[in-house]
Amino acid sequence: MQRCAWCSEDPLYIGYHDHEWGVPTHDPQVLFEFLILEGAQAGLSWITVLRKRERYRQVLFGFDPQRLAQMTDAEIDERLQDPGIIRNRRKLEAARTNARAWLRLEDPASFLWSFVGGKPLVNHFPTHQHVPAITAEAEAMSRALKKAGFSFVGPTICYAYMQACGLVMDHTTDCHRHASLAASAASNLPMGVH
Repeated sequence: MQRCAWCSEDPLYIGYHDHEWGVPTHDPQVLFEFLILEGAQAGLSWITVLRKRERYRQVLFGFDPQRLAQMTDAEIDERLQDPGIIRNRRKLEAARTNARAWLRLEDPASFLWSFVGGKPLVNHFPTHQHVPAITAEAEAMSRALKKAGFSFVGPTICYAYMQACGLVMDHTTDCHRHASLAASAASNLPMGVH
C-alpha cells in the first residue's frame, strides 16, 4: 500500500498517517491537543512526539485546557523530571500559556477553520518535495495566534498543524489516502477513514 514518503514503517506512524493526518476535525479537544503537540515538536521529529503522546495525555491532564491553564510552576517543575515527555521548560510553559489563550477564544474551532474558509484545502502534490513548509494561510494563522497570546505557533508549526488536523490535505497523489480524502472534501461527506 503506497503512503506518503515521510511515513516510515513504524506501526505508530502508519496508524497516524492512515487514520489521523489530513482528516478534517472540528473537535475542539482534538484541535487543542494537536496545537500543544505541534508546539512540543518544534525542532524535533514528529515520530518523537507520537511516541510520547500517551504520556503527554497523562501528565497534561488529558489536554483539558481548563486544567492545563491552571498548571502551577511546581507542576511544570515536576513534569520536567518525566522522561516520558519532551523536557523543555519553554514548551511546557507554552502549553499553559496556550491553554489560557485557547480559553479566551469564543469559538476556537471556527477561528482556526476561518484561515481556510471553513473547508479543507485539498492539494494535489505529486511528491513530498512539492509540499510547502509554509503557506500564506499558515502565516496568517501564526500572526493571529500570536496576537491572541499563543506561543510556539510560528508559520511552519501552523502549517504542520493545518496538515495534521485536515485544514489542509497534503497526502501526495500517489498515496492511498489522497483519493478518498479528496473525494470526501469535494462531496462534503464526513471526513472519516475511508
